[in-house]
Amino acid sequence: MSSNQFTVASPPTDAISALKFSPEPDSTRFVVSSWDKNVYLYDLRDENGNVGEEGKLLQKFAHRAPVLDVCFGENENEIFTAGLDWDVRKIDVQSSTQTVLSSHDAGVKSVVYSKEHRLVISASWDSTLHIHRTDPNLDSFPATIPLPSKPFSLSLTPTKLVVAMASRALHIYDLKSLALLFDQSDREPPNKIEIEPWQRRESSLKFMTRAVACMPNDDGYASSSIEGRVAVEWFDPSPESQARKYAFKCHRQTVDNVDVVYPVNALTFHPIHGTFASGGGDGVVALWDGIAKRRIRQYQKYPSSVAALSFSSNGMYLAIAISPGFEEGKEDVSEGTVEIYVRKLGETEAKGKAAK
Repeated sequence: MSSNQFTVASPPTDAISALKFSPEPDSTRFVVSSWDKNVYLYDLRDENGNVGEEGKLLQKFAHRAPVLDVCFGENENEIFTAGLDWDVRKIDVQSSTQTVLSSHDAGVKSVVYSKEHRLVISASWDSTLHIHRTDPNLDSFPATIPLPSKPFSLSLTPTKLVVAMASRALHIYDLKSLALLFDQSDREPPNKIEIEPWQRRESSLKFMTRAVACMPNDDGYASSSIEGRVAVEWFDPSPESQARKYAFKCHRQTVDNVDVVYPVNALTFHPIHGTFASGGGDGVVALWDGIAKRRIRQYQKYPSSVAALSFSSNGMYLAIAISPGFEEGKEDVSEGTVEIYVRKLGETEAKGKAAK
């Protein structure tokens, strides 16, 4: 193991579904959800405030079923979770209490939080979005928006929400429009609201979408597929901007002269440099410059499939969660196959080619 990377102590006991660093400036906390029915809160710093060699498990929050996604809310004391119990939950870290915000009619695949609009947005396999407003002065029931197909991944910017779905469909919503739903005094639960997305798109990728991640500058997003490809697109609908979109092959290996293709499970953008990392079923993490259309670097192969990635808010750390994926075809989780690695990045490690 290289000196600028370490494994986190006390990882989950089953496959990891999501990992997110705190959005607080210079925070070293991150939260992890797992199929072992728990949510884990870690901190890279020890009691003395130093970043140690293994991080520290602060708290563990038990759920009734596997947890599929997790994110921080308004601050580090607030965590939102989504899972196979069909619930969207809010965890108060200080009191360790859990509150059910809403229940879908099937497993909840994704949850995100918009600080700018104080919205919690969940996406379920019942083909709906639930929009929750966290303002305590407003009614707590969510707005429900029907989707044309099952959602696979959510990502947002200060102004946009991107929903990646089955059938290679993508919807882009204007967050201000979603926030306005809560100003309608005549709305009653459990109304399904037919709201038009700001844009409807078809994925540039040929196969099923696995992940989507928005650019930190609010310009666009990257998406990935089960078939070793990543697409980079821009929100601006003008022909000039749309002509810039492109897709490329990645996370492929030649085995016995055969091109083996792996799913690209995870994407995350660097908060400062705007470059992005991809993680695949091949156990490989790569850094990309989406503007220059070049790979910046590729790290050594990890012991199992890369399940989730997250940069810290100051861009100094990259957390890498690995766990056996379906490409291994194994039901049991053997020792060393579920791990969280944290890599401390060099000053120019994630900079784009033009930025150096």
